[in-house]
Amino acid sequence: MAASINPWSQVYTLAAGKTRANSTMTTLRKPDGSETSSIQETMKVMLDHLFTEDTLHHKNIRRTIEETICTSDDLEFSREEIKHEIESFNDKKAPGIDGITGGIYLRTFDTFPRLITATYNQYLKR
Repeated sequence: MAASINPWSQVYTLAAGKTRANSTMTTLRKPDGSETSSIQETMKVMLDHLFTEDTLHHKNIRRTIEETICTSDDLEFSREEIKHEIESFNDKKAPGIDGITGGIYLRTFDTFPRLITATYNQYLKR
């Protein structure tokens, strides 16, 4: 996506440590196509995007995923298996819509290996 269309390109730049010393994110493109005019408005747009109203649909999804699914062939992932998979990500590829590259993900895993492993094993259980 072009940087002018993708509101997360600046977030990716910050997370990847590719910012210039004087670079400050102050605007995002709002759903109506206009841009935010202050850091406060930018934060409000981000929070509105990330934290939506709790609807009956969302409550049903949460209820469904909280039910434990147990099958006999679901063995937990080992830390080594997860690290091997993350290392296989191509760091030269552009990030997805979330802005996270393979390199960022690997650094996160190296910092929090137990957390990432536990998270994947919880995904497997659910």
